[in-house]
Amino acid sequence: MKSRDAKTFLEALDELEKGKGISKESLLEAVEQAMLAAYKKHYGEEENVEVEINRESGDVKVYEIKEVVTAEDLYDAALEISLEDAQEVKKRAKVGDIIKIEVNCEEFRRNAIQNGKQIVIQKVREAERQYVYDKFKSKENDIITGIIRRIDEKKNIFIEFEGIEAILPMVEQSPADRYVVGERIKVFVVEVEKTSKFPKIVISRKNEGLLRKLFELEIPEIAEGLIEIKAVAREAGSRAKVAVASMDENIDTVGACIGQKGLRIRNIVNELNGEKIDIVVWKESVHEFVSAVLSPAKVKSVEVLEEGTTARVIVDSSQLSLAIGKNGQNARLAAKLTGMRVDIKTKDAETEVEEEFVAEEE
Repeated sequence: MKSRDAKTFLEALDELEKGKGISKESLLEAVEQAMLAAYKKHYGEEENVEVEINRESGDVKVYEIKEVVTAEDLYDAALEISLEDAQEVKKRAKVGDIIKIEVNCEEFRRNAIQNGKQIVIQKVREAERQYVYDKFKSKENDIITGIIRRIDEKKNIFIEFEGIEAILPMVEQSPADRYVVGERIKVFVVEVEKTSKFPKIVISRKNEGLLRKLFELEIPEIAEGLIEIKAVAREAGSRAKVAVASMDENIDTVGACIGQKGLRIRNIVNELNGEKIDIVVWKESVHEFVSAVLSPAKVKSVEVLEEGTTARVIVDSSQLSLAIGKNGQNARLAAKLTGMRVDIKTKDAETEVEEEFVAEEE
C-alpha cells in the first residue's frame, strides 16, 4: 500500500469514527481478517499467516507464523521452522518460540488498499443498519417525534428522526391529520424488524398504541401506575373509547384523565386533530361494563349469551340511535372495547322487540 493511499485510508477511518460512531479499531480488525481470508484463498489455506495494518502509517504487512523446532526433527515447513533458520531471522530464537517472518507479496500489498476500501464500505453499511435498528427498536411501542421532510405522489409521508428517515404510509395515517412539510409530528413505533437490507420500521398515526401513549404522557397518574388503561378502541380521526381503572378508591379516574378544566384530555384531542374520546370506568361485571361503554345511551338491561361471547343489550327505542351511534360507530367501538359481540335491541314499554342492531369486534 503506498504511503499516500495508506494515510488517506486511515484519515477516512478517523472521519467514520467521528461521524458515524464506528470504532476505528474494529474496522481495522475487520479489514485485517478479510485480507487474511483473501490471502489464504490466493496462496493456500495451509499457511499459518497473519495480516497486520500499522495503526500509525497504514502500511499492510503479511507474516508467516512458525514454531521453532530442532533441525534434527521432521517438521512441517508450513507451520514450523528449524532453529538454524529461525536464528537468521531472530538471533536469540530458541526451540519452542513462535516467530513472525515477513512475507514479500507486493502484488497482494498493492491490491490491499482497494480491498480495504470495499470491506470498510460494507462494514459501514452493516453498522449503519445496526445503528438504525437499535435506535428504533429501543422505541418500539412508544412515541417518537420527527419532522416531515417530503410527501410523495402516493401520499407517503417521509419523516426525519435525528438524521434517520422513516415512511408513514397511507394505511397508517389518520383521516383527521393534515401533513405539512417542515412541521413536527408525533408517531407511534408499531414494529421494528431486521431484514437482509434496511430495517423494516412501521410507524403509525392510526394505531391504538398512539392513544395509549398520549394518555401516559398527559396523565401522570397513568404514567405512575395509579390509573391503569384496561382497554382502548379507536376509529382513528373520528372517535375512540378508553376504559380506565384504579385500585385506589380515592382517585377519580375519569376526572384525572379529563384534567382541570378539561386540559389533559383537550391536549390529547388537539394532538389527534379533533378525534373525540370517551373515557369510561372499567368494571369487573360484564353487565356493568357493557352498559358503561355504550354511553351516552342509557341501557335497560344486559344479558350475556353464548359462553360470554355475546352481550344482548336492551334499550328504550328513544335510546337506540345513541346506543348505535352514527353509522354504527358507538356500537362498533363498544364491541372492540369489550371484546364481545354486542346485540342491541329495543323494547317498547312492556311488549315485543321492535328493532335490532348487531356489532362485532373486528
